[in-house]
Amino acid sequence: MMACETLATRTSSAGANEPQFVTIALGTGGGLTEDNLSSYLLAPVGSTAFVSLDAGTLLTGLQHAHRKGNLSDVVGPTASPLSVEGQVLQQHIKAYLISHAHLDHLAGLVLNSQDDTNKDILALAPTIEHLRDHIFNWKIWPNFGDEGPGVPLKKYHFVRLTPGEEHAINGTRLTVQPYALSHAGVTSTAFLLQAQDAYALYIGDTGADEAEHCDNLYRLWQAIAPLVRQAKFRGMFVEISYPDPRATTHLYGHLTPQWLMQELRRLAALVDAQQPTAALRGVTVIVSHIKPSLQHAQPMSEQIREQVEGLNTLGLQFLFPEQGDRIAF
Repeated sequence: MMACETLATRTSSAGANEPQFVTIALGTGGGLTEDNLSSYLLAPVGSTAFVSLDAGTLLTGLQHAHRKGNLSDVVGPTASPLSVEGQVLQQHIKAYLISHAHLDHLAGLVLNSQDDTNKDILALAPTIEHLRDHIFNWKIWPNFGDEGPGVPLKKYHFVRLTPGEEHAINGTRLTVQPYALSHAGVTSTAFLLQAQDAYALYIGDTGADEAEHCDNLYRLWQAIAPLVRQAKFRGMFVEISYPDPRATTHLYGHLTPQWLMQELRRLAALVDAQQPTAALRGVTVIVSHIKPSLQHAQPMSEQIREQVEGLNTLGLQFLFPEQGDRIAF
């Protein structure tokens, strides 16, 4: 059974392959804490052109990463009047991939928009429409988009992605394929990112198929399974919002350790029906969106980590990053 880890700067070493991606955790939580909400930077190894996978927290996360020394090879010596965090925000984050328009996934993007630079926002059409009509509408926030109410300021270009179709991300070496997910009636998104024939998967908020009465995750697993078999798949980001036990009626479109492991066993069976317990051995799983609670003496993250470790019969490598941490995988 693979161990679960918390880390500051870490290199994942599943198998003999060298890491292909670098991620910096700008926000790992799923609520309550206003300054630590879902947001991860991702770039191919050797590149400093990042995409932001959701954007619940930006500047505060960059400050944590800078204090931990995890931006030192992103921003080298420079005469720029901008802070290190400002340089990363304005010059090194090239685009935003937004899984859905809940506030804990886009608050940082909205609050930093005035000081940001021109970029693409990539998402499925329903998410773009929610951003356009309900956030950048001159009522909740000025319209920094390039369409919608009033006079668009055109800082952000809305890019509507088509499920299953590959799309190049401007300013980076990455491509992305989106897959629709079900999040308690809201369309959420999984983003399959590729660089030099290596793949990473970011899964936005989602419930298990059984709880959501759909087959969205199964379809995603069907797309991922060949990549795992071919040793092209490097790892995934996936939410575990609550510890077990939790009633299905109170999941609100989220996962617990038991629900996630049930889904990952389905993926394992698709990868290798003859030996499913070995099919995902060593695959990196970065746990995201843990919801803090005001009621528990033991932190939610500790409860979830203990439960995951007890359920992990697939040999998966679970990582529990803290804000500002950097992972190569």
